[in-house]
Amino acid sequence: MQKKITTLFTDIGGVLLTNGWDRHARGEASVLFNLDSVDLEERHHLTFDTYEVGKLTLDEYLERIVFFEERNFTYDDFKEFMFKKSLPYPEMIQLICDLKKKYNLKVAVISNEGRELNQYRINTFKLNEFVDFFVSSSFVHFRKPDADIFKVAIDISQSDVETSLYIDDRMLFVQVAEGLGLRGIHSYRLRRYQGTTGCLRVGSLIMICS
Repeated sequence: MQKKITTLFTDIGGVLLTNGWDRHARGEASVLFNLDSVDLEERHHLTFDTYEVGKLTLDEYLERIVFFEERNFTYDDFKEFMFKKSLPYPEMIQLICDLKKKYNLKVAVISNEGRELNQYRINTFKLNEFVDFFVSSSFVHFRKPDADIFKVAIDISQSDVETSLYIDDRMLFVQVAEGLGLRGIHSYRLRRYQGTTGCLRVGSLIMICS
């Protein structure tokens, strides 16, 4: 018999908010700022992991992918564009809040995000009003799919894998969590059951009904 869930771990991008600085946003940036899209994408992929594990500041990351040569726009112009790409998924946020309240859950985030973007997103969308712990790659210096970031999150939250659930928009990350003993849900499944019906359906899926 499965144990009752007490801790809900979730990603931010693709679950609570849009991914923000994704391939689509970088494509828009290439057009708006007249950048070579192929070069931007290559530079991004070569250096973004380093930024996400906290070894580069946002300015240092942008220096490598955009400001390695003189531009007719500023760092602040570009960062403003990046930040505006973050938008909420209100129904998903409400669903997590409903589950937290209904089942008295601890809610924790496990996310791959650079420090500045992470702090902006937490503060702008008030995620700390319902999330109890944030385990972000740029602060703990591990990034998914490294299993260590999940282990750190479990330790920080003082949770047991057998009573924990993980939600992510990337199936690989869900599978890594499941490999450690957590129960996992691909966020696509949640979006099909939003609102009150969704709360009940997810409650059934993760077996936390009282």
